[in-house]
Amino acid sequence: MRNAAADNVAACSDEGNDPYNMIVADLVALIGHVQASLRLIESEIAREALLAEQDAASNIFVLDDVMPRYMVASTALKACDVGLGAALGRLLDSETPTHILN
Repeated sequence: MRNAAADNVAACSDEGNDPYNMIVADLVALIGHVQASLRLIESEIAREALLAEQDAASNIFVLDDVMPRYMVASTALKACDVGLGAALGRLLDSETPTHILN
C-alpha cells in the first residue's frame, strides 16, 4: 500500500500544496513510520526468541519475559497500519470526489 501511495503522491506533487496532497503525504509518511516500528519490534521478538533458545540450552531460565509487551505493541501497530491504510485508500479512491475537504 505504501509504495502505491508514494507513487500517487509523486504524481500529484505538481498540483501544489493543497490540503488534500498534504494529508495524503502525511498519511504515507505515518504509514512508513508505523511499518518501520513493526519491523523493529519483529526483529526484537526474533532476537529475544534466539536468546531464550540459547538460555534454555544452557539451562538458564529468565523469569522476566518482555515478549508479551512486544506482542501487545505489535498488535496495536498492526491495527494502526490497517486503519491508516484504509484511510489512505479512501482518499486515493478514484470513485470518491477528490479535494472535498472542510
